Amino acid sequence: MKTVTVFLGLCLVFVFVWERVDMVRIGYQIERLKRDKTVLERQRDELRVKFSTLSASDRIAKLATEKLGMSLPQQGQIIVVQSRPRPSGVQPSGIALVELKVARNDLPSGRF
Repeated sequence: MKTVTVFLGLCLVFVFVWERVDMVRIGYQIERLKRDKTVLERQRDELRVKFSTLSASDRIAKLATEKLGMSLPQQGQIIVVQSRPRPSGVQPSGIALVELKVARNDLPSGRF
């Protein structure tokens, strides 16, 4: 009987120590995950700033004209296409009339 009591006591001490060690391990893991979260948030913010910089319309227009040789369409190069209203005058629900602008390519036939 005394042996069983000592064995149960040792088991309880072992379980208590194991739980404490596990709690410390989980605490370290939580701190590591918090650091990782902070690093990822900082990277996200840097990427948002970079995206905003790269997608600025002024920058894109400047690159298009300087590096790609693009220019704004001249008078007569834009063709406006409008959809016709239905004969009954009733428009189906959920469909909006849209104006579509298409630029015409007037390059000589040898160029792409």
